[in-house]
Amino acid sequence: MMVITKADIEDLASILQIAKETFFETFAPHNSQEDMEQYAQDKLTLGKLQGELLNPDSQFYILSDAGRAVGYLKVNFGSAQTELHDEASMEIERIYVKSEYHGKKLGQLLYDKALEVAAGSGVTYIWLGVWEENAKATRFYEKNGFVAFDKHAFRMGTDEQTDIMMKKVLV
Repeated sequence: MMVITKADIEDLASILQIAKETFFETFAPHNSQEDMEQYAQDKLTLGKLQGELLNPDSQFYILSDAGRAVGYLKVNFGSAQTELHDEASMEIERIYVKSEYHGKKLGQLLYDKALEVAAGSGVTYIWLGVWEENAKATRFYEKNGFVAFDKHAFRMGTDEQTDIMMKKVLV
C-alpha cells in the first residue's frame, strides 16, 4: 500500500538516494557525464538537501510502498521559491518517482498531495519549471491544467538549458 508522509530529518538519506537515482535515470541520456556529475556534486548532497529540508518555507513528502521510499515531492513557499517569491504562490520544485514504479500513477498521487498542500495554505496559484526537452513531464502538467507562462535558464553543469515555467490558477 502506498503512503505519503511529511518528511523530517530522519528521511534525509532516503530523499538523497531517490534524488540521485531519479535524476540520473531521467537526465543522463540527454546530458554529458561531466555535466551530470557537476550538478550532482553541487546540488545533490546531504548538506544541500538538509538545508532545504530544514527551511521552514519548504516541505518534503515521501511516498512509500510497504515502508520503502519510492518517491518524493518538494514544494516551496515565499522566499524558498526558486524564481517567483510570490506569497500568493506555491512552487512544485520536484516530483520524483523511481523508474521501477513508473506507469503506476504515483506521480499523480504526489501531484494530488501538492494540490492538497496548496489548498491548505491559501495560495492562489501553483507554478513550476520543467525542462523544455522533457515532453513527458510537460504533458503530465498540461493534463493537470498547467499552462506555460515564461521561460528561465537552468544550468546543468556547464550547459545552460531552458526550463518552461508553467502555472495553474487555483479556483
